[in-house]
Amino acid sequence: MQPIVARLKPCLIRLEAGRVYYWCRCGRSRRQPFCDGSHEGTGFEPLQHLAVVDGEEVLFCGCKHTRTPPFCDGSHTNLPGGAPLDDPHSAENLAIPTIEAAPDGRTLLNGGCYVFSPSAAKMQTRGALRYCAVISSGLGALYHTQFYLQLTAARSPVMSCGERDAVLFIKAGHGSVTISGRRFDVAPTDGVHVRPFESFQLDAAAGTTLEAFVSACPLGELGWPEAMPHNFAAAFPDRIASVDAKQRHAMGPRFFQCLVDKRIGCDQITQFIGHIPQSKAAPHRHLYEEALLILTGAGCMWTEDRKARVSAGDVIFLPRKQLHSLQATAPGGMDVVGVIFPGDNPSINY
Repeated sequence: MQPIVARLKPCLIRLEAGRVYYWCRCGRSRRQPFCDGSHEGTGFEPLQHLAVVDGEEVLFCGCKHTRTPPFCDGSHTNLPGGAPLDDPHSAENLAIPTIEAAPDGRTLLNGGCYVFSPSAAKMQTRGALRYCAVISSGLGALYHTQFYLQLTAARSPVMSCGERDAVLFIKAGHGSVTISGRRFDVAPTDGVHVRPFESFQLDAAAGTTLEAFVSACPLGELGWPEAMPHNFAAAFPDRIASVDAKQRHAMGPRFFQCLVDKRIGCDQITQFIGHIPQSKAAPHRHLYEEALLILTGAGCMWTEDRKARVSAGDVIFLPRKQLHSLQATAPGGMDVVGVIFPGDNPSINY
């Protein structure tokens, strides 16, 4: 027998340490997501889950099709009605004003969400490197630090994110990244993983400008070691993640591919690249903090009662639990790259 889809979206639960929760497998319970005995005679049995961390917030699956019970794994997005869209031309949405950017390149939306345009930012310089802060604790982040880096036909200073995991995304240009003495060639749309306590250095090929975003989680700063250490963690040799259509995962009409994640040894951060067709997603929330870089296309970022225009090169910062909806307005849709923390699956929403 197949379980009944009790509800498409998962249920947000705050756990109590030491308590056993009985998650409904059959979908028939009237106490979702918990069992009420309605499974009698169906062949289904509830799943017992012992809570360990007091106050931990989790998403228990409501559709009963998860592959990671009792937790949501995003399977609802590929069930009928599981990836709903919103009408940007509804009377309610037409009443939401468009907010313009401040002089520093940031457009402030609800709940600490903002859109940032690096092209309007005041850049700092260090040697041949030009850079600016995109996301930081001073800008409202709880977990995420991100910098935009720009380097033209030169070698950057040595950089480090200290004891934190760091991921880079190569937005444009060709060259290489040296990680604690180990060199790797990089090209546009490559993801790069730098492990804790390692350092890295960028080289932009002749005649090209290398543009990259570096994200470090949890919160931290960009450090500048005087010399390149040779402490490359050889147990994790694969550091470059490239786009591979065979690794795509569907989310209704959208799709994504994870770049840097646990598969290459990054347990703290997940980096993904995805496509959004011309549409507006229904408003939703995530339990993770997220940074989204718009690679191609244009559209709008919506929060409760504000919206902002977005276009290629812009970065969206989304605080944890912030209600939002990203709309792609271009006929060809929108390509994005995202970094989420803490979390390992960008298809999970509620």
